[in-house]
Amino acid sequence: MSETEAPAGDAENTLLMEIEHGIITIKLRPDLAPLHVERIKTLAQQGFYDNVPFHRVIEGFMAQGGDPTGTGTGGSELPDLPAEFSEPSRARFLRGVCGMARTSNPDSANSQFFIMFAPIPSLDGQYTIWGEVTAGMDAVDKIKRGSGGSGMVQGPDRIRSMKLVADNA
Repeated sequence: MSETEAPAGDAENTLLMEIEHGIITIKLRPDLAPLHVERIKTLAQQGFYDNVPFHRVIEGFMAQGGDPTGTGTGGSELPDLPAEFSEPSRARFLRGVCGMARTSNPDSANSQFFIMFAPIPSLDGQYTIWGEVTAGMDAVDKIKRGSGGSGMVQGPDRIRSMKLVADNA
């Protein structure tokens, strides 16, 4: 299977994220979070994520991106989304899982997301899971790490492009 083919032929629910370290394939999970998956698709199709930094990256935890300002406070012009939390019996925050970032308000997810480096059970049922990395975790593992408790990154790695496989056909 080439990097632009969708696993099991689901090109509408397979995302390709290119970063300087390689291509990351993400299986979208509309069965868990249909509103969040639709948002990720919409923003990817608009080119919103292209050249956006991974502004917060914490070793052993996650890499967070999706804020064009790179400050951790920015988002898209679209309205925030209501929480679509999964019961831990359905989905958990394991290595490679993609979740939506939010403020302390559960209904504040917008465009920022994170990819897990390792399992963090305390996130289960508290954040929306919208996808999982199916190829390219080696590239995720190379994303430049931040420093301090916040994990803010100086000179961060950026998303070169983020597109649905269906849109590359």
